[in-house]
Amino acid sequence: MKKVLILGAGLVARPLVRYLLDQPDLEVEVASRTVSKAEKLIETHPRGKAKELNLKNEEGLKEEVSGADLVISMVPYSFHPKVAEFCIAHKKQMVTTSYVSEAMKKFDGEARKAGIIILNELGLDPGIDHMEAMRVINEIHDKGGELLSFISFCGGLPAPEAKTNPFGYKFSWSPMGVLLAGKNSAQYLKDGKEVFIPSEILFDNYSLVPIEGLGVFEGYPNRNSLPYIDLYGIQETKTMLRGTLRNIGWCETIKKMVELGILDQEEKDWTGLTYADFLRKLIGNQAKKDLKKALCEYLKIDPGLAIVRRLEWLGLLSAEPLPVQKGSALDIVAARMIEKLAYAEGERDMIILQHEFIASYPKGRKEKIISTLIDFGIPDGDSSMARTVGLPAAIGTKLILEGKIREKGVHIPVLPDIYKPILQELRNLNIAFKEKREKL
Repeated sequence: MKKVLILGAGLVARPLVRYLLDQPDLEVEVASRTVSKAEKLIETHPRGKAKELNLKNEEGLKEEVSGADLVISMVPYSFHPKVAEFCIAHKKQMVTTSYVSEAMKKFDGEARKAGIIILNELGLDPGIDHMEAMRVINEIHDKGGELLSFISFCGGLPAPEAKTNPFGYKFSWSPMGVLLAGKNSAQYLKDGKEVFIPSEILFDNYSLVPIEGLGVFEGYPNRNSLPYIDLYGIQETKTMLRGTLRNIGWCETIKKMVELGILDQEEKDWTGLTYADFLRKLIGNQAKKDLKKALCEYLKIDPGLAIVRRLEWLGLLSAEPLPVQKGSALDIVAARMIEKLAYAEGERDMIILQHEFIASYPKGRKEKIISTLIDFGIPDGDSSMARTVGLPAAIGTKLILEGKIREKGVHIPVLPDIYKPILQELRNLNIAFKEKREKL
């Protein structure tokens, strides 16, 4: 009987835990700072165990890692290097759904020496996106073709019937992560030229992305796409862009919210203030003149714009007391957004992941391939975000423990031995891409 240790019991952990508990030869321990969350995931399963663990307790963490065969780190990415250190020291396999940080890359040699794999980016984006990209890219190369362009967009959104607020968005994961994306700059390759987008103008640089059967969305570049040219083995490509998908109106609204200073993470005292007081402090307007007018002057926008209506709906101009007395502007706005942009009981979320490939083959033939994953959450059950993040990590874990993934060192899922069986099992679980091909 193999033992899997899962660190973290957050919003996307349930499908991961339940899939592993369905494997008859696995014991699963979920360790969380809030043990009640872990207990809820395990329920009363005989091969499951919930444990309270604070990751800052290094001795406790070391002990838990040493007793497992494989560790899945579902905690904030800043903790992964410490977990990796202990996995290497005790020769335990490791899986994460997070991007590979520079700190994690440095463990490659040590992990190889220890005879373990540290498999990262095994979620949705990053994760399933890599796997489907490599499936198609390898197929193009096997036919003697070259990839001229790769453009990918991914978004977690409300299902059409659940799009019931002016933002066109609801949270299926951490609001902090969604909002802090506004601090990221972006880099990508377009028609052979490298493009750099500073964070201040990130949300000015969106494009309109049609998704068959669902309409048109906004897509903006996500972080640095350039390293994936080498990681995907497509040095011949002229365009490489990975981006995030949102409903129409999101980019202009978040841009203006960033201008207001909502991403400020400095802790301040807001004792006794209302949302209107908070907003006045952000725009530096303590006068008693009309707040909406002052806001529009500060943001240089017309009062009739949808952005103003969204901020009013959020309650930032209201006389309601703030939810926290001390904290950052980000804490206040994130708390308000998680309250207002929450899924109602029975509502579904939706994942859209679309890759567009343009390939060139011998004798001058060109082809456009569009591969699209559309997945919906289960009403009163698991969200699509939880399924598409948690299940690839669970499947990868099972394959490692069965000896079917044998690579050592720090990896992401771009090798056929990794992505082929995971994509097949996802198809068995009804998480599947639909492909369209068009001659150019």
